[in-house]
Amino acid sequence: MSRPQQPATPSKDPYAVFRPRRGRKVSLGMAGAALVIFTVGAISLPQGDPLFGGWTIIDRLALELIGVAVAAVMWRFASIRAVPSREGIVVRNLFTTRRLSWAQIIRVQFGGGAPWVTLDLDDTDTVAVMAIQKADGTISRAEAGRLSALVHVHGERQEPHRS
Repeated sequence: MSRPQQPATPSKDPYAVFRPRRGRKVSLGMAGAALVIFTVGAISLPQGDPLFGGWTIIDRLALELIGVAVAAVMWRFASIRAVPSREGIVVRNLFTTRRLSWAQIIRVQFGGGAPWVTLDLDDTDTVAVMAIQKADGTISRAEAGRLSALVHVHGERQEPHRS
């Protein structure tokens, strides 16, 4: 008899790194599967003259390189994160990494049809935080609340002192 799995809980440390849970596991599994499938495919291709349906070593290497490329994209997806600090947050998404100060962030949004948290910035830009994904269920809502609290605590703009 197996023990029931305990649900993952959001971090109690306000500065803990934000990471997707379900998406990370799936993408790491897919990276491994891509490497295995493309390697087995490259090894099992029939040898012979390419004019008569055979595959050369170049064809095999190309197939293996495709598998490595797929695994690299999946690994990059698994490395998505947002790292908060007292100064701001570094958001690493699939293709971009952005460093933001807390004062730049006006609002944290996590609703509607968006699959992840978005940050509204003071320059009218919007930044997706793919590290907090709706696919993670209740944990994602708690993590969005933790990010919102950090923005509230650190993002208060100080009014200039008037003499």
